[in-house]
Amino acid sequence: MTTFPLIPTGAPRPAPVPHKKKMRGGDRLSATLMLVGVAIAMVWANLPGETYHQFWDLPLGASFGDASWTFSLHALVNEGFMTLFFFLVGLEVKRELTVGELTDRSRAVVPIAAAVAGLVLPAGIFLLFNLADGEFDAWGVVISTDTAFLLGALALIGPKFSSRLRTFLLTLAVVDDIGALLVIGLFYNSGLNPVPFVIALVLMVLIALVRFLPVGRGFAYGVLGAALFVVVYLAGVHPTLAGVAVALLIPVFPPRRNDVERSVELTRAFRESPNPAYAAAVTRSLRESISINERIDTGLRPYVSFAILPVFALANAGVHIDGDTLRDALVSPVAWGIVAGLVLGKFLGITLATWLVGVVGRGQLAPGLSLHRVAGGAALSGIGFTISLFLVPIAISDPHTQDLARVAVLAASVIAFFLGWAILTVGDRISPPHPVGFTLARPVDPQRDHIKGSMDAPYEIVEYGDFECPFCSRATGSVDAVRERFGDDIRWVWRHLPLDQPHPHAQEAAQAAEAAAMQGRFFEMAGKLFAHQKNLERDDLFRYAEMLGLDPDRFADDFVSPKVAHHIQDDRLDAEIMDLNTTPTFFLNGRRHIGPYDSATLIRGLENSPPMPAKTPAV
Repeated sequence: MTTFPLIPTGAPRPAPVPHKKKMRGGDRLSATLMLVGVAIAMVWANLPGETYHQFWDLPLGASFGDASWTFSLHALVNEGFMTLFFFLVGLEVKRELTVGELTDRSRAVVPIAAAVAGLVLPAGIFLLFNLADGEFDAWGVVISTDTAFLLGALALIGPKFSSRLRTFLLTLAVVDDIGALLVIGLFYNSGLNPVPFVIALVLMVLIALVRFLPVGRGFAYGVLGAALFVVVYLAGVHPTLAGVAVALLIPVFPPRRNDVERSVELTRAFRESPNPAYAAAVTRSLRESISINERIDTGLRPYVSFAILPVFALANAGVHIDGDTLRDALVSPVAWGIVAGLVLGKFLGITLATWLVGVVGRGQLAPGLSLHRVAGGAALSGIGFTISLFLVPIAISDPHTQDLARVAVLAASVIAFFLGWAILTVGDRISPPHPVGFTLARPVDPQRDHIKGSMDAPYEIVEYGDFECPFCSRATGSVDAVRERFGDDIRWVWRHLPLDQPHPHAQEAAQAAEAAAMQGRFFEMAGKLFAHQKNLERDDLFRYAEMLGLDPDRFADDFVSPKVAHHIQDDRLDAEIMDLNTTPTFFLNGRRHIGPYDSATLIRGLENSPPMPAKTPAV
């Protein structure tokens, strides 16, 4: 088995990590509702009569002046409602490319390579089965993984310590979605109509400029997005891609300290003088401190996961199953190409690409993520339900062949689930997984750590952070409030985790704090650094040292000394071993805290943790 080196720390996530049980519960519910939709569609389609197809073929119409449009209920689902699904996919792609996993090359290279192989190899396998059949245009059916079913299947199987595998599969799924969207846009359009296409480009420019409007941005996005949907349809491109285009043009950013502090000030004013004007200002400030990308995602995701996708399954999984259909599927190159492409192509492409990238040393798996777990996830990636069924009527014109393709997609999804379950179950028995970063890797050492509070205190909070991080506790007051609540019963420990990519001054700020520590003034320097986070150039650091009355020559020597560098590097290596990649990260009584890090949550976490044993007092 290939051994992968540890990954370096990466960019911070833009929001606190949701509770794992909540994520798994949502994944399970979404997958369960889609399965219910599939089951109802299969039963309905096989009842006497043609009520299933008659219902979804019901004509609907719309008119505006002299113009009128007629479309079926099935088209409303696949081209209307599914635009919201693709819009959500686009939001996730934009977020991952801007502030998520795909911003860090060392984290992204393995899932990117695996996803590309998982797109190309299934298409190649399908073409091998169908080059002589005349249906080779349907290769797009086998390229995409159904993210909702993939995560739902992982939650149903429930392997221990699966968070790293889930993150890997999410990153892979985002790249997979990018590839699928490109394929739909480039290979499955009906030919471009130039005039509407030019209008669409103009509308996209206007959508990109909406971010600069002082008010009414949500309304502007809605109106321009609806107009773009219409002209994209008239241009001959599948209208669902309008949702992707709008999503990619909506800005995303991590929460900014100034915005959060402004919200705090307005909240304080409202508490002192409650009135409608202050209430509206607080609401607007809180809303705008989070990017519109995340606000829309949070509001829209439940409707897509629990309503639109189950309805899509109900509208597309209804295949009339009889002896003739099954017999034709067993000898159909299209059906075998789909099953082999999704099951074997995804499994082999993702697994082999991951192994190969590790062998050549071009990328690394996260700590705690083994190759057998990647193989299990690769097998589950053969569940290609949503986009596969979406592309069947677009890529295949013959209704009977469409039914054979749908049977194959459903069969491949079942096979992929059980193959993934078997690989994960057997692999975990042979090589049991272990949690990574659940407990503090190195106990607090009073001889080298920076500690406030007694070593005999029953409660301990260890913070990994950097001095440029706008939400590290000394900047926002979280730990100050915790220390005030517990008094002498708690000790606070600071360790360095400079995130170089988003915080380019964090490393030298840490060096300044350690150089000040050599003269017994660590916490005084830390206070200066947090108070002046926008001014952390080297000249600023030396000015703060002068303000604190430090020996300037000694500070200059210590600033670049090996001892200071090694201290920071040791903290970095501890963080790397524990797979810490965001600041601030807290350990409460030796156990990693997951979730929001406001003072009230930290206090509850400490109160619910067993007290720490007394330690040797500092000398």
